[in-house]
Amino acid sequence: MANDKPTQADIDSIALQLGRPPRDVHAIAYRCPCGKPAVVETPPRLSDGTPFPTFYYATCPRLTGAISTLETTGMMAEMESRLGTDPKIAGQYRAAHEDYLAARAALGMDVPEVEGITAGGMPTRVKCLHSLVAHSLGAGPGVNPFGDEALAALPQWWAGEACE
Repeated sequence: MANDKPTQADIDSIALQLGRPPRDVHAIAYRCPCGKPAVVETPPRLSDGTPFPTFYYATCPRLTGAISTLETTGMMAEMESRLGTDPKIAGQYRAAHEDYLAARAALGMDVPEVEGITAGGMPTRVKCLHSLVAHSLGAGPGVNPFGDEALAALPQWWAGEACE
């Protein structure tokens, strides 16, 4: 969890990671062990007026690549099936949804178009490990149970050469 204001070097790094200029980065929510931004916080309304519910957004291409590989394993379907059979995990996932909403609301922006909407399918579905892992990295361990599980299953994406 970094939660620091982005520097121009961060913005330049994120632009390289995304292959385009980033939009309205509010803060760096998590940095890779190499020090580069890996997850950013984005306000719920972009400067052009577009509603944007994805508060935690993974930018590191090595991280997002590893998550994409993990999504092909059937992990999301297994997680989602547990929502219907395990009241404890369902409650933890609902709490993660509430945490996400609270973190976004802390920016003080009222955006009715995204009210109650988070990311990754929360709180009733599991549809995007990228969003759930980004939430876990940005909010810290113990907040999003499925994000934490997916994160634990990832290889050390930062190992080897430095990230962009």
